[in-house]
Amino acid sequence: MRFLPTGEQADFARTLHALLASAEVPAAVRAWAAGDQAPGRALWGRLARAGVFALGAEEAYDGAGLLPVELSMALVECGRAGMPGPVVETAAATVLLSRLSRTGDEALAKRFVPGLVSGEALATLTLPGGGPYALDADAASYCFTVSQEGELRLAQAGGAALLRSTDPARRLFRPPAGGELLATGPRVVAAAREAALWARLLTAAQCLGVGLSLLARTVEYAKQRSQFGAPIGSFQAVKHRLADTLLALEFARPLVWAAALVPDPGAVAAAKLAAGEAAYGAAMTALQLHGAVGYTEELDLSLWLRKARPLRDAWGTPAQCRAAVLGAAAER
Repeated sequence: MRFLPTGEQADFARTLHALLASAEVPAAVRAWAAGDQAPGRALWGRLARAGVFALGAEEAYDGAGLLPVELSMALVECGRAGMPGPVVETAAATVLLSRLSRTGDEALAKRFVPGLVSGEALATLTLPGGGPYALDADAASYCFTVSQEGELRLAQAGGAALLRSTDPARRLFRPPAGGELLATGPRVVAAAREAALWARLLTAAQCLGVGLSLLARTVEYAKQRSQFGAPIGSFQAVKHRLADTLLALEFARPLVWAAALVPDPGAVAAAKLAAGEAAYGAAMTALQLHGAVGYTEELDLSLWLRKARPLRDAWGTPAQCRAAVLGAAAER
């Protein structure tokens, strides 16, 4: 099995990396947390024009086909840059609608998917087993909910924020009850199960990107900060801590790619578990090695520090992922 990206995939990732590196992402994140979505929406449009949201949609609806590897690579770059907004949720909603189109719900896909692919619309959603809160529902054009009974509804987006996440740029809402009934039945349950699997995979990729960014920033800081007349990066204890962080991220990386190549529940859960824990470990390393300055909101590092813990638990807590891995192993 090949775990290295093709030349075309690597070029795509480099393009996204350059696009996000040239944008004022930290400023957009801070504005998003304050309720100003304009900078984030402008950045969203640039990602859409690069083809990111087409990677989870069928070609019949302006998509590029369902391409989990390429979409995972895009989410790594989004995590690395600290991209705000419901990127995972929009992609998962697109997968949900695309899968329903294969079972006779083409009208739903035609109604919603082209706008999501083009970046004109954002979506958030709640799915069984995915947590009760809709991310950034105040910014979303569409708020989809799927009940345990298999009812897909279009809830009213927006409303007052129910609670604040550890990450101020993750605005959590409880979708209102009711809304327009779009579809129901076993086909909705099956499509929701697949969309949740994609959401977990893409969150794992986002975690990997967040962890890589935290490590890179910490390494750079360790080269610059001095104690006792020497850079702290030259101290053995610091080297060991950074090396352990790197090993955890490099262990998670092939699990993410393996899950993207063959997105079965066990592989995706293993990837999410490893990437989530590695990102959280990178955050703890970054905070410890930056010292007191790491606690300040003025330092851009805080934007990534605050993402690590919520993303570790989003779309599958460590306990849920361990249970899924064990369940998949027991079925073999």
